[in-house]
Amino acid sequence: MSTIKETVDVQVPLSTAYGHWTQFEEFPKFMEGVDEVRQIDDVHNHWTTSIGGVRREFDTEIVDQMPDDRITWRTIGGDTQQQGSVRFRQLDATRTRVELVMDVEPTGVAEKGADALGMIERRVKGDLHRFKDHVERSGESGAWRGRIRPGDPGPIAGPGPVPGPGPAPGTGPGPVPGPGPGPGAGPGPGPGMPL
Repeated sequence: MSTIKETVDVQVPLSTAYGHWTQFEEFPKFMEGVDEVRQIDDVHNHWTTSIGGVRREFDTEIVDQMPDDRITWRTIGGDTQQQGSVRFRQLDATRTRVELVMDVEPTGVAEKGADALGMIERRVKGDLHRFKDHVERSGESGAWRGRIRPGDPGPIAGPGPVPGPGPAPGTGPGPVPGPGPGPGAGPGPGPGMPL
């Protein structure tokens, strides 16, 4: 298993950076190789990725989510194995640090080779920089502001507007991989980042 750590500073307030990361269905706009992320319920997302000519589908589960602080996820089922956490740190009123840590288990010869060559890490780094461009161009989002705790059956509403019961479709990690998942040719990570 490989651990990937990447950080990017974005020129938006903390709540804006966090809010955009909870818009999982928007991930294909900045995550290379991610074709679709579909929210199943408050804590589960279904991913479709195409990386290095290999199409994969897998689900992620958000195991911890604290508004304006962190989102932690893991993959469930399928042959993609990863877990990760993305944290948000306010630098000042208009800048936020986004820190992604992911554990990924490459499967197959191509992914293991890509991991050995540092391609997965480069993919994640590229995805974070594309997230920076995306969030700085987009402004505020209609983010869900609920709380998910380890072992909880569902989210608990937190401060801020909640668009209906639970997150609206397209809201609400995280490889990351993940961190999503990931960046470039070859395998990558997801909510994180997909691998």
